[in-house]
Amino acid sequence: MIKEVEEKMPQASDLGQKLVDTVIALGFLEDFGGLPEAAKLSLKDSLLNLPEDGQEDWQAFDITTMATIDADAVSEAKLVLKEPAVIAGLDLFALVLKSLDEKIEVEILAREGTYISKDAIPQTVAVVRGHARTLLMGERLSLNLTQRMCGIATLTRKYTEKAGAKGIQILDTRKTTPGLRMMEKAAVKAAGGTNHRMGLYDAVLIKDNHIKAAGSITCALTRVKDFLKANPQCRPRKIQVEVCTLEQLAEALEQSVEAVLLDNMEPALVKKAIEKISSTKKDCFVEVSGGVNLSNLDGYLIEGVTAISIGALTHSAANIDLSLEF
Repeated sequence: MIKEVEEKMPQASDLGQKLVDTVIALGFLEDFGGLPEAAKLSLKDSLLNLPEDGQEDWQAFDITTMATIDADAVSEAKLVLKEPAVIAGLDLFALVLKSLDEKIEVEILAREGTYISKDAIPQTVAVVRGHARTLLMGERLSLNLTQRMCGIATLTRKYTEKAGAKGIQILDTRKTTPGLRMMEKAAVKAAGGTNHRMGLYDAVLIKDNHIKAAGSITCALTRVKDFLKANPQCRPRKIQVEVCTLEQLAEALEQSVEAVLLDNMEPALVKKAIEKISSTKKDCFVEVSGGVNLSNLDGYLIEGVTAISIGALTHSAANIDLSLEF
């Protein structure tokens, strides 16, 4: 039996390469809003040509579950939260299981964005019913995604609780897990955070490397404006420029920029930047970014700051302890 299964299984190296190709293609899709031709062909190949020669009869297979659980066995299981957290991604938890078997019943007991405190732990946040094989096969993937989203939402709440009192938005970034950006940004939003640009296609953010490559802030901004005139189909929400010094800020303001990103500035320098922006009497979106964390956040809650972007929301959040208990 084991030998027969091994013969049907695709080679790990083949599956691994196809998975890498797919993840890269999904990353491009998230950033560009579409796929470069080469990535498009790679994605098509990885999705349509799996498995490869002589393996057309290969199917998804869970050896342990197939061996131990009767095909008609039905079970009920509880999704239990075991530490304080913001709830996010329970609909995704249900979607994973229903993707394996549409007859699976999922009863969600906690609303998206709800914070469950220590005194309410452990708490059942969902109940699932259906074929035991399906629940066991989908357990790990459904938990991995939901634990990740709850972790992001819980960390985001720690920032939004502090910043919200001052009327300052907490923004996420593009520092997301390839292929999971939409889900991870949904988790940020569930906890009161604000989604920054989804990709490179829906906003203009002129960063330090753009400025260096173009020659100057003025040159980069001029080229952006000319490009948008020539390409009216591109309608970014705003044009934003990253600045690291007061001199760069002055140059950006001279070009009537709509939004600035104050990058890696200490609070004292942020205050001077706000004073300079205020002296122009122009509306300007002011984002602070770089080096901000929970321990120093209070120092950046400065009047005149519109938003603070935190890459750690998605790249450093710890998964929340959830378990599926039969």
